Amino acid sequence: MKFAKKLVLAALAGALALGTAQVQAREFRAAEVQPPDYPTVKAIQFTSEQLSKATNGKYTIKVFPSSQLGSEKDTIEQIKLGAIEFLRVSAGTLNTICPAMTVPVLPFVFRDLEHQHKVLDGPIGDEILADCDAHGMIGLAFYDSGSRSFYTKNPVRSMADLKGLKIRVQQSDVWVAMMKLLGANPTPMPTGEVFTGLKTGLIDGAENNWPTYQTSHAYEVAKFYTLSDHSMSPDVLLMSKKVYDGFTAEEKAAVRKAAKDSVPYMRKLWAELEESSKAIILKSGVEVITVDKAPFQAAMKPLYDQFLPDPKLKDMLNRIIDTK
Repeated sequence: MKFAKKLVLAALAGALALGTAQVQAREFRAAEVQPPDYPTVKAIQFTSEQLSKATNGKYTIKVFPSSQLGSEKDTIEQIKLGAIEFLRVSAGTLNTICPAMTVPVLPFVFRDLEHQHKVLDGPIGDEILADCDAHGMIGLAFYDSGSRSFYTKNPVRSMADLKGLKIRVQQSDVWVAMMKLLGANPTPMPTGEVFTGLKTGLIDGAENNWPTYQTSHAYEVAKFYTLSDHSMSPDVLLMSKKVYDGFTAEEKAAVRKAAKDSVPYMRKLWAELEESSKAIILKSGVEVITVDKAPFQAAMKPLYDQFLPDPKLKDMLNRIIDTK
């Protein structure tokens, strides 16, 4: 009788051990080029918390900020291979891989922040994210990235002042073509190299939002900020399709919900950072320049035909423009 009882206890212990092994916790890696306290970093951490709750602690995400896992271009290759599981990247670096990502990146597509949110939070946004599925990546959510404007070492008071300037751009053919149409000399370069590039004279300026201008310390070298507001290109949270395909239906739903739930949280942090960054920059003595945007917009027209050869993408652009 005692022997039988021991066998039962041993069997129960084995079953418990097997169950524990089956639900063994896994910590995924997320790549980020931004610093640790940046809204996108915190948003991914929030996603991790939500995912952990939904999976009873089975899955969490550890963020590696400040380009620890490589530049955006490098990490895109890693996520496609499944070498890393999550990635936050600018939509502008994805357009050569996921064609639909070209549309929200193009200049002057969104009228304002409200228009952008309505488009990206709706069916058109889901359609754009889904375009990455065929390229080894799952598009989970769009994050705010503000309006992009020029910051330069010498003042840019009109489009003519951009002529011949070496302007850093994302490693994206859309951005290169955009700068050429504006008369500038586009210089593709990772985000983490912009400050050094400005300081050494490798570039004359760059273009980005208020927080990136401030957190990169570029405002300490490039003392002129020209409000062209030429793009409202969003950021994108991605997951490796190789890893995602190994999830159960419930786990897939959990990761998608966790990512979507992080969006309002990110936007709140973003709005706060934008205001604080602007205050720091203005206090430093940077000159903010208001320009006539009409010439910039007119110069961009050839870009639409060049980068939207697919009638479906042109239709998407029209649907965005028609969104009220």
